[in-house]
This record gives sequence, C-alpha cells and structure tokens, in this order.
Amino acid sequence: MNAVPNENFSQAELDKFGALAQRWWDPEGPQKALHALNPARLGYVAERVKLQGASVLDVGCGAGLLSEALARNGAQVTALDLAPELIKVAKLHRLESGISVDYRLQSAEALAQEMPGQFDAITCMEMLEHVPDPAAIVQACATMLKPGGRLFLSTLNRTPAAFALAIVGAEYIARVLPKGTHQYRDFIKPSELAAWLRAAGLQLEDVSGLMYEPWRNAARVIGRTDVNYLACAVKSA
Repeated sequence: MNAVPNENFSQAELDKFGALAQRWWDPEGPQKALHALNPARLGYVAERVKLQGASVLDVGCGAGLLSEALARNGAQVTALDLAPELIKVAKLHRLESGISVDYRLQSAEALAQEMPGQFDAITCMEMLEHVPDPAAIVQACATMLKPGGRLFLSTLNRTPAAFALAIVGAEYIARVLPKGTHQYRDFIKPSELAAWLRAAGLQLEDVSGLMYEPWRNAARVIGRTDVNYLACAVKSA
C-alpha cells in the first residue's frame, strides 16, 4: 500500500536510508552496526515474548533484518516502512531466504486504522529518533496491540555520552555509520519515552542499555542507558 500525504515522516530521512538499500544486507556495508545490534535486539524480544506462533509487527523495518529474524524464530511477521527502496530490497531478500514476511509500504498510523488490537508484539527499533512526531508512532503501536501485548522500542538517549559515541565516534571517527545518520536534537530521553507510553495507555516494564562494541562487531544488553537503550511496555489485559 502506498503512503498517503501528510503522514508522520521526513522525506529527507526516507531518502537518506533509501540510498543505503542496496547494501542493507551486506554485513560489512553501511549498516554493519545494525547487523551487530540485531542478535541483541532479537534476544531482548525473545526473552519477553514467545515468538513461536505470535503475531508480530515490525515498524520501520528497513530492508528486513529484524523482521526476518523474528520470522525465523516462528513469528507471523508484518513489517512496515515508508522508504520504497527498502521495501523493494526486503521483498527481494525474502525471495532469496525463503522466510515469509508480509512487507508493506505503509505507515503505522494508517495500519492502526485497519488493524486495531491485532498483534501480540510490536517492535520499533532505531526509528523514533527519525520521525517528526514519535509520540504518534507510540500511540499507533498501542492501538494495534492486543490486550497483554508488548511493545519493544530502541532509540538513543539525549546525553553528552550519546553525542560523543553515536555521532562523533560512530559517524566521524570509527565511521561505522554514515555521516548524518543521527541528529542529536532528535534523541529521546527515557523519561520522555515513558510519558508517551503512559499517554498511550501502556505500562513501562523495562528499560535496558544496548552497547555496541566495534572492536568485536557485536552488541549486548547492559544496565547503563546513557547511549542506546531498549524499552519494553505492556498493554493492560
């Protein structure tokens, strides 16, 4: 389904990530760090939701790294993105992998009107800091969750440490991310995210740090949340 006008996105952001589409699945390409984060993100979700047979939505799916991993672990996955280039690559990779994912060129807000209360779990990873109105994404996700369902989010904290590591370090020194990937003003404090979750009728269950270790090209879940962090929230049964 095509995106409609006036939706919650930045065309510049879509163009930026769409330009990376052809090398999205290259573990040594521009999204090398994302490949390293994926097992840690998947593990965080799998510890809190039984994926086998679960109905899962991946919002801001990119070219499908997490979407395919969720499906590989038994989930019935629907995946959304608004960058046409990314959805095209995701569908092509689906043909190569043979892993079934329902990829859609559609916004979370639009799908929320079609499918309220339909998903056991929703993931929205490294996306909130790239949209004009992240609270609206949280609300749409809450609408689509079943009672008792869980929303999983990851984003960047707005701290000096995050600026130093995620922008200066990752984009300009180590160059594990393309320059301009992140804007510090768009980073989100856990307290801000918690307020959006409460407003959407969700209860915050956990906030954990997510640490990328470039020297071993891997990531792990940690206690400190001053740079990258993961959050899990539940919808009342």
